[in-house]
Amino acid sequence: MKKFFTRRSTLIVTVVLTAVLSFSFVKTDLFEVSKNLDIFNNLYLVLNESYVDETKPGQLMKTAIDGMLESLDPYTIYITENDIEDFMYTTTGEYGGIGALVTDIDGKIIVVDPYEGFSAQRNGIKSGDEIVEVNGSGVKGKKSDDVRPLLKGQAGSPIKLKVIHPGQTTPVEISLMREEIRVKAVPYYGVLSNPTCGYIKLTSFTENCSGQVKEALVKLKEKNCKSIILDLRGNPGGLLQEAVNIVNLFTDKGNEVVFTKGKVKEWDRPYPAVYNPVDIQVPLVVLIDENSASASEIVAGALQDFDRAVLVGHRSYGKGLVQQTRDLAYNGKLKVTVAKYYIPSGRCVQALDYTHKDGDGRVEKVPDSLITAFKTKHGRIVYDGAGILPDVKTEDKKLGNILLALLNKNHIFNYSTQYVLKHPQISATKDFQLSDSEFSDFVAYLKDKDYTYKTESEDALEDLRKDAVKEKYFNDIKKEYEALVAKMQADKKDDLTKFKSEIKQFLEEEIVSRYYYQNGRIEQSLKNDSEIKLAMDLLLDEAKVKSILTTIDKPSKPFNPAKRF
Repeated sequence: MKKFFTRRSTLIVTVVLTAVLSFSFVKTDLFEVSKNLDIFNNLYLVLNESYVDETKPGQLMKTAIDGMLESLDPYTIYITENDIEDFMYTTTGEYGGIGALVTDIDGKIIVVDPYEGFSAQRNGIKSGDEIVEVNGSGVKGKKSDDVRPLLKGQAGSPIKLKVIHPGQTTPVEISLMREEIRVKAVPYYGVLSNPTCGYIKLTSFTENCSGQVKEALVKLKEKNCKSIILDLRGNPGGLLQEAVNIVNLFTDKGNEVVFTKGKVKEWDRPYPAVYNPVDIQVPLVVLIDENSASASEIVAGALQDFDRAVLVGHRSYGKGLVQQTRDLAYNGKLKVTVAKYYIPSGRCVQALDYTHKDGDGRVEKVPDSLITAFKTKHGRIVYDGAGILPDVKTEDKKLGNILLALLNKNHIFNYSTQYVLKHPQISATKDFQLSDSEFSDFVAYLKDKDYTYKTESEDALEDLRKDAVKEKYFNDIKKEYEALVAKMQADKKDDLTKFKSEIKQFLEEEIVSRYYYQNGRIEQSLKNDSEIKLAMDLLLDEAKVKSILTTIDKPSKPFNPAKRF
């Protein structure tokens, strides 16, 4: 067995060595690569043959690979054969399964979000259902991470579930077929409360997401929308070419949208708009936040550089790196950072410098001294090195501690499940609103529930107590300290009233999603979205938009993205 293992391991490492040496290195010392692979090959074989206890060769190799890649950046990763399906989902938005999200709640496997129109929803599975068996095997004591792979599988394959519906105690068996689940990159688009303004929500940059945005844009124009809001908040990015195609919808054919530059010459290339645009005149606002990254930043940044859209929200994430996937032996893959990207003004938005880490491995932000000013097409000043700064910055939104506690302890989710049992139907999303009496019912529901939480003020008081005890001042302030703590506890009892509007908003969104699924949740959220309201008001003010997108300053040099280096 040892002899077989040695031959097989040598073969694996030789295959890896051959694959690595087949890459087109430009500046890498090939002798150093070959030498160190030989050292690793020898060490790996000796370790597995000689270590006192039995080893797990595959696990050892994965640990070694992960450790090596972690020294680079978080986007360069090894994808094993077992993880391929999850990886493909991030690029295609497709997987084989039943079309429902599950999670752990109170030690049970609970369905939290069935996708409308897919197998689970069509067969009567709803949010709040508890899954107790999958294909005859009980799931008691298992985590949702263990159960999700059981629900996934080849499209067309049968699966049997035993579920307990809310309000019942006896499980029912449901037979259904797995199918190809396509999660839309544009889960929602529609006309806003201002009937001249259209809204498009884009959640990811998967295959053909630009086609979905185009379809939404065309249909909104057919409904006489005179302006558009493109929502990229929370969008982590994806396929670069899809970002280029989306910019192309709003800008002239031939414009260079992005340029990539890497160590290998083949990655020094422009990505121009190659199609005829849909509309180069429609007033456009793009919403971004701190979680808008990568391809989202290409779209937002390019439209800003072309002075084509007003950006509203918060500074974006700051990911200016490009990855490519390479095939490896035994059906594995390497997703590797191969280039940086530069948007039309010539700037790269990468915020963290992974080539310079401190002694503890922490990555530093690009220092202010290295931040460079660039100019947009009309001469507005923009900056590199720290994400995309919006043209109109909005206030930071911080959820109250009580709301976070209610969400984390699943009280809003569980109450919504009970609400559905009492209300077989509700009004249309545009008309739905939780009444004061229904909110009082929620407060009553919480009477025997735990939703304890600590505020920052309480943490500060506790730190004060510890310091005072250490410095022997506490006895002198003990009476005042205890009175302050008691006052704070009394004030916290009013938090349900103080944060009523915020809590109601999340309750309404969760409740509406039970009847109208993902579309309903988004539609409900738009009713209370201050950034949407700001964007709509801005688009109604043509003079304000024009003043943002123009400047009296003249560019110090012509806007010529081809000459950035």
